[in-house]
Amino acid sequence: MAELKRVCVFCGSMVGARPEYAEAAVALGQAVARRGIGLVYGGGAVGLMGIAADAALGAGAEVIGVIPHGLLKREVGHGGGVAMHVVDTMHERKAKMAALADGFIVLPGGYGTLEEAVEALTWVQLGIQPKGVVFLDVAGFWQPFLKTLDFMLAEGFVRETQRPLAMCAATVEEALDLLAGFAPPAGTLPWLRPEQA
Repeated sequence: MAELKRVCVFCGSMVGARPEYAEAAVALGQAVARRGIGLVYGGGAVGLMGIAADAALGAGAEVIGVIPHGLLKREVGHGGGVAMHVVDTMHERKAKMAALADGFIVLPGGYGTLEEAVEALTWVQLGIQPKGVVFLDVAGFWQPFLKTLDFMLAEGFVRETQRPLAMCAATVEEALDLLAGFAPPAGTLPWLRPEQA
């Protein structure tokens, strides 16, 4: 079982086409504050990122942003109240976010959101990190992607034990509960440095 001190949210730098997406970002920010959990996110002040951060800050949560130099102006790095880490690369951004958080919630987003989420799933699969990944299925947004994972399973590219790593929740509270109860599948080997082997 994971002790949730901080949750990382992967989400869009745009607000998307439906009001439900922004509503979910607000709900997430408020829920982490209610539970006394910190929020780790991509550091921007725009899109669902900014909405989630503002909601968490407004409700009294710790908020940590991680943003590369190259996106600082483009995504308008968040100002007041956010503990900001400015890094050199996208790779460093993801590694820092993962190090700071105890689990991941994936809101709707585009290429970047999907890439971050899939890398986090891959890291669990390989034993690099033991932290859960939950897709918050706002207005059915993640259903096509989850069906693609089911197809990968059927075609022999995802193992039966690994498909459940991509967890799905209908509400923010359910997502947080899934993260708190997550444990890697039995038999997952930890990623060891040579001196640990």
